[in-house]
Amino acid sequence: MNKNSDKKNILVTGSKGQLGQCIKKIEKNYPDLNFVHSDASELDITEKEDLQRFFSSKHPDFVINCAAYTNVEKAEKEPKKAFKINAEGVKNLAEICSEQNSTLIHISTDYVFDGEKTSPYNEEDVSNPINEYGKSKLAGEIYVQETLEKHYIIRTSWLYSEFGHNFFKTILKKSETEQELTIVTSEIGTPTNANDLAKFILDLIIKNNQKYGTYHFSNFGEATWYDFAEEILRVSGKLESIMLKKTDNYPTFARRPKYSVLSKDKGIKTFKQDVLDWKNSLRNLHSTIQ
Repeated sequence: MNKNSDKKNILVTGSKGQLGQCIKKIEKNYPDLNFVHSDASELDITEKEDLQRFFSSKHPDFVINCAAYTNVEKAEKEPKKAFKINAEGVKNLAEICSEQNSTLIHISTDYVFDGEKTSPYNEEDVSNPINEYGKSKLAGEIYVQETLEKHYIIRTSWLYSEFGHNFFKTILKKSETEQELTIVTSEIGTPTNANDLAKFILDLIIKNNQKYGTYHFSNFGEATWYDFAEEILRVSGKLESIMLKKTDNYPTFARRPKYSVLSKDKGIKTFKQDVLDWKNSLRNLHSTIQ
């Protein structure tokens, strides 16, 4: 990347994950941005010396950190690994962004909350994660806040897309081979199209209003995992051919928030961006990948 160019230089870490791939898909719509995409094999955020060398050669103006340990179940069994990536790696990024005067856009999660509320969480609500994944992500947030002024922390929820491993793709795949699906109803959140989050992030960069801090982004509305599965099957035309059953007790190793809907009011007011209802966004995605 050329630091002398009028274009902003954007480094995307964890670029082979679903959000990274969604960003890559739409980068052609942002001709004023230069992108460099890196995954863990090219840039390991837990190796600070590697980060320093990379920053010295690429000179990013913005870093979109999509690198993360995201397996909620496995994090309970290997918390050190989750914290190494989600906390220590993020600390490395924040420190180097501070040294290099780069702005960090760090992706976090609704799982920093305990799920005891019954109305949408806003950015000022007290965080109280109830699993190791959430604890590691909160630790990363704190490192960013303590280390770097020029940062945006964006919490999101229930991400899905046509890329990677996610609930949307899992239900579509199972619908091809199974006649019956049992889906949990005990958790309420908001399915969020990662393509919408990608656009939100790149529009934020273009607008350059420098109102740093923590923001929430998800689609509008709320659903259980059963509701989400039902809508996936409906838009794919499979709802009539599959027996969909509810359960309120699906055994998992990690505890999960019972309610983790995020309030978008602060981000919408600050960045003047439109946000789609989750059902509309799901239909849009399904129609584009047919």
